[in-house]
Amino acid sequence: MVLAILVIAFVYLSQVYADILWYNQLGFLGVFLTENLSRIALFVAAFVIMASAVYASLRIAYGSRPIYAPDSVMQDNLNRYQAQLEPIRKLLMLGIPIVLGAFAGTAAASQWQQVLLFINQEPFGDTDPEFGLDYSFYMFSLPFFGFLIGFLTSVAIISAIAAVLTHYLYGGIRLEEKGLFTTKAARVQIAVIAALFLLLQGVNYWLDRYATLQNTGGRWTGALYTDVNAVIPTKAILAVAAILVAVLFIVAAVIGRWRLPIIGTAMLIITAILAGGVYPWVVQRFQVTPSELTLEREYIQRNIDLTRVAYGLDKVEAIPYNATTTAEPGALREDAETTANIRLLDPNLVSDAFSQLEQFRQYYQFPPTLNVDRYTVDGEVQDTVIAARELNPEGVPAGWVNEHVLYTHGYGVVAARGSVVEADGKPSFTLSGIPSAGALGSDETYEPRIYFGEASPEYSIVGAPEGAEPREIDRPQSDDSDEESKNTFAGEGGPSVGNFFNKLVYAIKFQSTDLMLSDAVNGESQILYDRTPRERVEKLAPYLTVDGNSYPAIVDGRVKWIVDGYTTNEFFPYSTQQELESATIDSQTADNLSTPLPADQVNYIRNAVKATVDAYDGSVELYAWDDQDPVLKAWSKVFPTTIKPYTEMSAELMAHVRYPEDQFKVQRELLARYHVTNVDVFFANSDAWSVPDDPTEGESADVKQPPFYLSLKVPGQDEAAFSLTTPFIPFVEPGGEARNVLYGFLSAVGDAGSEAGVKSEDYGKLRLLELPRSTSVPGPGQAQNRFNSDPTVSNALNLLRQGASEVINGNLLSLPVGGGLLYVQPVYVQSSGASSYPTLQRVLASFGEKVGFAPTLDEALDQVFGGDSGASAGDSENAGETPTTPGTPPAPTEDPTAQQALRDALAEANEAIEEGRTALAEGDFAAYGAAQDKLNAALQRALDAEGEITGTVVPPADGEAPAEGEAPADGEASEAPAEGDNG
Repeated sequence: MVLAILVIAFVYLSQVYADILWYNQLGFLGVFLTENLSRIALFVAAFVIMASAVYASLRIAYGSRPIYAPDSVMQDNLNRYQAQLEPIRKLLMLGIPIVLGAFAGTAAASQWQQVLLFINQEPFGDTDPEFGLDYSFYMFSLPFFGFLIGFLTSVAIISAIAAVLTHYLYGGIRLEEKGLFTTKAARVQIAVIAALFLLLQGVNYWLDRYATLQNTGGRWTGALYTDVNAVIPTKAILAVAAILVAVLFIVAAVIGRWRLPIIGTAMLIITAILAGGVYPWVVQRFQVTPSELTLEREYIQRNIDLTRVAYGLDKVEAIPYNATTTAEPGALREDAETTANIRLLDPNLVSDAFSQLEQFRQYYQFPPTLNVDRYTVDGEVQDTVIAARELNPEGVPAGWVNEHVLYTHGYGVVAARGSVVEADGKPSFTLSGIPSAGALGSDETYEPRIYFGEASPEYSIVGAPEGAEPREIDRPQSDDSDEESKNTFAGEGGPSVGNFFNKLVYAIKFQSTDLMLSDAVNGESQILYDRTPRERVEKLAPYLTVDGNSYPAIVDGRVKWIVDGYTTNEFFPYSTQQELESATIDSQTADNLSTPLPADQVNYIRNAVKATVDAYDGSVELYAWDDQDPVLKAWSKVFPTTIKPYTEMSAELMAHVRYPEDQFKVQRELLARYHVTNVDVFFANSDAWSVPDDPTEGESADVKQPPFYLSLKVPGQDEAAFSLTTPFIPFVEPGGEARNVLYGFLSAVGDAGSEAGVKSEDYGKLRLLELPRSTSVPGPGQAQNRFNSDPTVSNALNLLRQGASEVINGNLLSLPVGGGLLYVQPVYVQSSGASSYPTLQRVLASFGEKVGFAPTLDEALDQVFGGDSGASAGDSENAGETPTTPGTPPAPTEDPTAQQALRDALAEANEAIEEGRTALAEGDFAAYGAAQDKLNAALQRALDAEGEITGTVVPPADGEAPAEGEAPADGEASEAPAEGDNG
């Protein structure tokens, strides 16, 4: 047993030592020590209090036991139990307090954050409207007092139970024919414990008065009319009554008369039932309910105001937007800055394109959804879709050396323009290839190796003595090379495993004998683990809730992961609670493209910290982004050396900070109701909104549309800015008739500026466009339905689907331009080959009732706005895509001859496809070739007819349709057909 205990202790302590090495290597050892010493201190304090109280209760009860001969069968039985317990009595009297103390200590240790916040609390400078106390009392002090009173109450109850059982077992309390008999010692001990319990209850009743401001049991959060006029006064009465009854118990313990405390206890119970339950119910039912709006008006206003403060919605700029649904020629001229940079590249769809074109090896990978940032290209700031080329552990050959020594890192960043694609629909890369090259830099201008990322291996062994031959697979020598170059990690990325003891510690941690025995582990070796950016920030800043989406940026010659951290709380007075997980779930999280926040209830949130994680050496920097947040100020006092002021951020880092997605999702969820500040309207819930479902997921999908990063200029804004946006539609009660019309549009400015240490005053500005209810501006669902049902669009999409190709709708973007709402959706085509990927082939646009569908954004907008959109027409780089042909497209026509020609051509194309299938089934390749010629001719006639109908000049086809089932060649035929090809 001793040996087993020693082994277990060594294993446990070795993991503590490993944690110390990890934190120390990052320079955050103080975080580990502060957290764990706080836990230990709380555990010891709670353990001592609980164990001492229980032991004293047991000892006093046993020491005051009566000495007498058995006088009844029951007493005789108790004596038998006493005889059986006597051999282990001392062990029990020590063991029971120790076990109970351990449980109490464990529970108390988990409250270390609340205790440290109480000790280091910072004032808000604002007070609540009921008691006039600073908000910090409710967020820092009241939770601590609640924890303390709850713990002491548990101590009193458990001590009382221990005393009663011991007195009963040893005869201090016994049942007789005359009734219950108790010794004086038993009465005194129980009376004292009862008095302590009642004193604690009195304090608890008094604190409950303040806790009513956090009450979530009513229709609105906070102390409402019944709470203020019935609950709060009765809680004060009950507090005084509990203290008086406690005094009666002390008196009874001294004089030995128990009638008064018993009567007092009975009266307290009756008062608690009547005053604490019946009276408030009567007030609510017969006074408040018949005149609810009149009586609750003041308290509803408190809920509105403080909810908006707690979620950062109090400074939302509400802007009336009299949106039109009529598309006028030239309507977009004033919005050319927005339309010139509309992002057509969908980061949720182009991961496969990045993989096919830029992966190069099976041991590389890109994430399923890419990120949107902005970079300066050719002197202009452009929206950019960006991703790190990370190591794919599943693509690494099996074996410990391969998995942990040779394949250790990814290589390079790949970026593409958001609003421009190549002529064949592929991304237009601004940084690509191996070695990296492009408009954003090259391997000479930034460190491309990705040792720390979202898909890194569990652990890697890196480093070697100077002059030793490199072991790590670094990268292919070039894009098309079969040879691999090798490299040795040269940074300080992890704890040393160069000595025997550290190797033993990490061999135990990762349960790997190879780590202990391999000759690949040398005197200069380091071990890299806990490598995801989110995981590293969560460990180094345990008080933060970390955003589910970290994104890479090239900053100061390094690849840095930028991570947003939130301070949250659930105790802000009068603020409505929100579950983080439900608020941050949308179509991306439903498709496992991003991670929602945990299922915590909060009613306060701030984007307090911007963190960076170096992709090469894993170093972490924490910047106090919201340096006025009292919660962050309190944590800065707890961990004074870990958080830097944001004024130390470099210019490049400032340029890549953006407004965080998860905070925006939480805010939009609340703003759907709390955009209303008029109590009458809020009470009636007549102007409640909701976030629309994602129309690209299909009608049956009940998932919200995600917010989108766009560079745009909304009314009230001086110039275009990189922003996060979302639309709102009317809220519909369950079972009601849905109306997918637009009621609001929210944007959050995400540009922090590009000056070192200086934050833009406009960053984080929330602007809410409120549309008139009299105008039925189509919502995203209506816009998608209009796209799907438009006959011209439907016919053209059928053409694109020929040859077993799949048409995929990209993200549906909403833009407040042209005096109304413009919807833009890229349309991707993907062939059926195993190595295929989506390519951008068409653009859909709608404004009001008008729909445009063309190969380029300019052409689609011109169709909508009558040939003159005013959106930088003719400028392909600003408009979105490379034009398919020069010149001005002819105006659309409704010529019935052209429409009939299109129908005839499609019918003949279908007939040719069936003939080709039959020929293939019979092995008649000559007939199959003739069918393909017939198909090509029919498709060309259909394209010509489509061009005449839509006003688009279509070039002649220059390719052939692939045979059915034929897989395209990698990287070439896997692309969807360029315009004019037969697919």
